[in-house]
Amino acid sequence: METNYEIQIQGSVDELLKRMCCKCNERDLERLRDAFEFAREAHSPQRRKSGEPYIIHPVNVARIVAEELELGVDPVIAAFLHDVVEDTPYTIEDIKARFGDEVAFLVGVVTKEKKDKYVQSKQVDNFRQILASMQYDVRALLIKLADRLHNMRTLSSMRPDKQMKIAGETDYFYAPLANRLGLYHVKTELENLSFQYRCPREYALLDKLLKEEFETDRPHIEAFTSKIERLLAEGGITARTEVRYRKPYSIWMKMHAKSCDFAHVDTKYYVRVIYQNMEPWSEKDTSLRIYSILTDAFKERPGSVSNYIDAPKENGYQSFQVRLLNDRGKWEELHISSERMVRNGRLGCAAERTDENIQAWLDKFNELLKEVADQEAGMDFMDGVTSSFYYDDIMVFTPKGKCIILPKGASALDFAFEIHSRIGEHAHYARINGKLSSVKTVLKRGDCVEIGTNEDTEPQADWLDHVSTYKARKFISSYLSHRPVSVYDRCPNCHPLPGDEVIGFRIPGKPVQVHKRNCPTAIRLASQKGDSIVDVAFEEDPDFLYPVRISVRAIDRYHLLSDLVDCITEKLRLSMIGLRTETTDHIGVCTIDFEVHSMNELQTAMDSIAAIDGVDEVQRIDIE
Repeated sequence: METNYEIQIQGSVDELLKRMCCKCNERDLERLRDAFEFAREAHSPQRRKSGEPYIIHPVNVARIVAEELELGVDPVIAAFLHDVVEDTPYTIEDIKARFGDEVAFLVGVVTKEKKDKYVQSKQVDNFRQILASMQYDVRALLIKLADRLHNMRTLSSMRPDKQMKIAGETDYFYAPLANRLGLYHVKTELENLSFQYRCPREYALLDKLLKEEFETDRPHIEAFTSKIERLLAEGGITARTEVRYRKPYSIWMKMHAKSCDFAHVDTKYYVRVIYQNMEPWSEKDTSLRIYSILTDAFKERPGSVSNYIDAPKENGYQSFQVRLLNDRGKWEELHISSERMVRNGRLGCAAERTDENIQAWLDKFNELLKEVADQEAGMDFMDGVTSSFYYDDIMVFTPKGKCIILPKGASALDFAFEIHSRIGEHAHYARINGKLSSVKTVLKRGDCVEIGTNEDTEPQADWLDHVSTYKARKFISSYLSHRPVSVYDRCPNCHPLPGDEVIGFRIPGKPVQVHKRNCPTAIRLASQKGDSIVDVAFEEDPDFLYPVRISVRAIDRYHLLSDLVDCITEKLRLSMIGLRTETTDHIGVCTIDFEVHSMNELQTAMDSIAAIDGVDEVQRIDIE
């Protein structure tokens, strides 16, 4: 058995060296061999949970780094050595002396720090350490992702509780991180491996259904793709097609998002049209020519075009997408991409590595992390990070044409805070494609958004239910946390105001609950929990406003409504938040919602309204 392991290990290393020999010299190849031998000797007493020699893991991580991520010599050496410091007596200084500063740095980043006490937990502190490396070198993250990917591929040897722990970390942190880095294939594999171990029965069922459907659809798909290839060849374009079936996790997400079963999930696969760019045309020109040829032969679904060439996703993904009607009357999703776009979609930030574009990417990423690290209002660091690694994004525009990238499902409020915190703080309304809209409106890709502000507008608690970005959530949470907090909890049924006759009830662990003395809830509590009754000084506070509702009954006449509004907003300077009217046989009934500081202020308002010509009755009514 040991001999078989030795043959397997040496074969893997030989394959890696064969792959690397085209991008490095003999000296670098010797360093790679030395790193392998060093790691093998260091890990020689160790075994994996499966019983295999431990060195199998570093070798496979190095192969992922070299072959799947196509990184250079130092990252591959670091991948061989990534567990040496953590699991053996060797130190970072030993690594530095033998392999140099750069390799030592990369190994140090992926080595979990041992502490007597962790800031939050061992896992979260490890996440922080990994992200901190971003200000120096993105390759450290790629090695860590390769390490996680191989661990997930071999997770079956672990106990169920360890499988859940590792799968949970993967789904929560590593898969979103791979997405943010533009590593679509790594992200997809991590998601599905995590899903497979977290929910094995659901995964197995969806995997079985997908395979069955693919076999059923195969002849129709092949006929469709053959027709595409023939049309493009006749048009003088060299291209190939790939059919990409979506994975069980993606299908599961669609089922939950749309509240449907497997049979009613659309676009379970897409057809990728991959072309070799044709000089002197640009990639966009070639994509549009393919689009033109195909839409001459197939009916295009209106509004289905997405141009990710001019407007790439935040993680760098590019393609030209459209839906076409096939011969069976079903819409097919097509992604038109160059060979370069496909490669970049696989390698993400590791593709087209130049000092300039990598530094620009790092600067943008680090700016995000600095914002997240500035934890105000008690927001959780990891929730802030992972919410920023969103899986999909949309591009919207300012009226001057500046593009803003936001997560899918973001609102006009998210847009406002992305422009500037002051605009978000005082966001009063939005104009979306010229249409007046609420700032809580969810945006769609391509929307042109203008934010109207008002210095009197300020963040409200319900804004948190209508924002997606970390920047917006952080500001709103911080703002709300600095607002004065009432020591009392008003009854949600009787809505007492300062100045009302009230009674309080002490509830363990909560603020004193205040009720009007004639409130049915207060009467019931007094009869059942009389020992909890306390005196309260529910007094007016200039920092607190309370919503109230009144009903006005009046003889209808010209300017009645404007007189009511003028009385509340101009004469009394109160903020009106709602108005409903109904007129029957010249008798008008108005229901008005506004805010007051106290019962005395409400009574003053009711008396002023009662004095308006034609008003017969004014009464306070409960807000349901």
